[in-house]
Amino acid sequence: MEDTKLELGADGSGADDVAFNVSTNKRDLNRVINHYLEEEAKNSQINYEVLLTDEVELYGTLPLFSQELELRLTFEPQASKNGDLVLNQRSISVGKLNLPVSTVLKFVRDSYDMPDAVNIQPKEERVYVSMQRLKLKSDIKVRVNEFDLKKDNIKFTLLVPAD
Repeated sequence: MEDTKLELGADGSGADDVAFNVSTNKRDLNRVINHYLEEEAKNSQINYEVLLTDEVELYGTLPLFSQELELRLTFEPQASKNGDLVLNQRSISVGKLNLPVSTVLKFVRDSYDMPDAVNIQPKEERVYVSMQRLKLKSDIKVRVNEFDLKKDNIKFTLLVPAD
């Protein structure tokens, strides 16, 4: 993790939290995300991969009848004011099928074992990641500050309990 920076700073977190400001890049965050997904995949029958390029890409397979269909979804990420992450759906492909986005997102929501913090919203054609609900070790919380993949500018705050 050569470009990742960590700074200690105050940012209005809870009185008992210490805020660490983290600045990183796509490559390093890709490594962290996919390590986490590999650990989660040990408990799930369906595997998927996330790749950060100029957008968030999700690759996987969907079982349909007796076949596995290749799945590719792309999203444009946006940091919300409350520190959560919103992934707005950009493109979709499921094998050679032409399916509505909402149908595919509903199928993904119902088929993939996602963390509780990940809320797939088919009607809105987006994925909402509630960073406050993300389960991390030692009760650490994460707040997304910036998530600009085109500029490779990713900043977030780690809130670490100090007591």
